[in-house]
Amino acid sequence: MAKAQKWVRNVKTVSTYPPKDLFTKDAQTIARTMAKKSVSPRGVGSGIRMIQYFINRAGKSLSMTRKRELEKAKRILQKKQKAQTKGRQDEEVLDMIRKLASGEYRLYSRKKNPKTGRRRNLGTFSTRAAAEKHERAVQYFKRHN
Repeated sequence: MAKAQKWVRNVKTVSTYPPKDLFTKDAQTIARTMAKKSVSPRGVGSGIRMIQYFINRAGKSLSMTRKRELEKAKRILQKKQKAQTKGRQDEEVLDMIRKLASGEYRLYSRKKNPKTGRRRNLGTFSTRAAAEKHERAVQYFKRHN
């Protein structure tokens, strides 16, 4: 039977440039370095994938303490990525709810109509909380139908 090919040897990366011996350091240092634009120009997700690639590449030769530290660094980066994504979503929602002169709040669609360049009116609400609640319901039903 032929020897199995190791696909990981042929991988060439152009999305991350980790410094030499980075993965021998503590989780905070690894996460901080991998989050930098100079190391991961395509963003935090690229850094997360690079750490996972290193874990996979090392295989059984990676000690449990080192693997635990790398997994911890990965979790730190995932939290950072989630916080960045959440911040963007919150900003989008802020743009979609506008206070009217009457004191009510109007909810607009996230997407603009390509022909008119305007957003659809999704309703007028007496409180901002009610408008945000309706926005969450709209997003839920868009994705769960």
